[in-house]
Amino acid sequence: MRGTILEHIGGTPLVPLPRIGAGLRARLWAKLEAFNPGGSLKDRAALWMVLAAEADGRLDGARTILDATSGNTGVALALVGAVRGHRVQLCMPDKVSEERKRIARAFGATLVLTDPLEGTDGAIVEARARAARDASLVYVDQYSNDANPLAHRETTGPEIWEQSGGMVTHFVAGVGTSGTVVGVSSALRPRGVRIVAVQPDQALHGIEGWKHMASALRPAIWDESVADLHLTVGTDDAVAMTRRLAREEGIFSGPSGGAAVLVAARIAADEAGNIVVLIADGGERYLSTPLWG
Repeated sequence: MRGTILEHIGGTPLVPLPRIGAGLRARLWAKLEAFNPGGSLKDRAALWMVLAAEADGRLDGARTILDATSGNTGVALALVGAVRGHRVQLCMPDKVSEERKRIARAFGATLVLTDPLEGTDGAIVEARARAARDASLVYVDQYSNDANPLAHRETTGPEIWEQSGGMVTHFVAGVGTSGTVVGVSSALRPRGVRIVAVQPDQALHGIEGWKHMASALRPAIWDESVADLHLTVGTDDAVAMTRRLAREEGIFSGPSGGAAVLVAARIAADEAGNIVVLIADGGERYLSTPLWG
C-alpha cells in the first residue's frame, strides 16, 4: 500500500463552520471526507474490505470483487481494485448520478445497473444472486462486512479525537451501510462523546447513500444501540442546507452532507459543546442532478 495513492486515504481535514454555526450554543466542525483520493468517506471501508479479503485468501488475481452500491463505495472499490490489481463488478441502481457511474468506469469497474425504483435494495438482491451463481466473484458486501465499521473505529474516530484535541462532545453522521456510525461510536463513545445517527424521514427520499431503515433491507452490521440519539431529516431541508454550505462556508457537498449539518445545527441550538459532523463526499459528483440545477 505504501508508495501508492492508497497511502493517502484518511487524514481528512476537520474545519469549523462559523457562519452556519453563528449564534448557536455549540461550535460546529465538519469532517471533510471529499479529501480522500476517491472523493468520499467510502475509500476507508473499501480499502479495509479489500485488504481483509486478500488476507483471508478469498481475493486473488483470478477473482473479481463484487458489491452492491449507491455509488460512492463503488467508486472507492474501483479505485482500490485498480491499484491492487483486481477486477471490480458493481451492482447499482440506475438512478445513481451520472458522475459516479463515469468515475467508477474510469477506474475500470464493470457496472450492472438495476431498477432505479428498487434503490440500493434492488442492487443488493442482484449482487447476492450473482455471487450465488458465480464462484469467481468475491462479494465483499459492505452492508455485512465487519471490516467496514472497523475502518472507522481505527481511522475516522481516532482522527476526530486527535484533531479536536479531545474536545469533541457530539458526533453526527448519516446511516447508509451504518459502518461509519457503528465504527466511530466504538472509538468515541467510550470517551464520552454523544453519537447521533441520522436517517431520511421517509422511504422515498433524495439523500443518496442513506437508508430509511424502517423500509429497507437492514444491514447486518447495524446496531441501533451504538447511538445516543436517532433523528430524521427531509430531503428538501437537506438540499437547502447543502446549498448554504457552498454559499456560506465554501464547502461543496452532496445532499447527505447538508442533511447531517442541518441536524448538527439543530442540536447545537440546544446543547453546548463541540459538534463534529461528517460530510461524506463532494458536490462535483451531483452536478447532473437537480441539486445543482
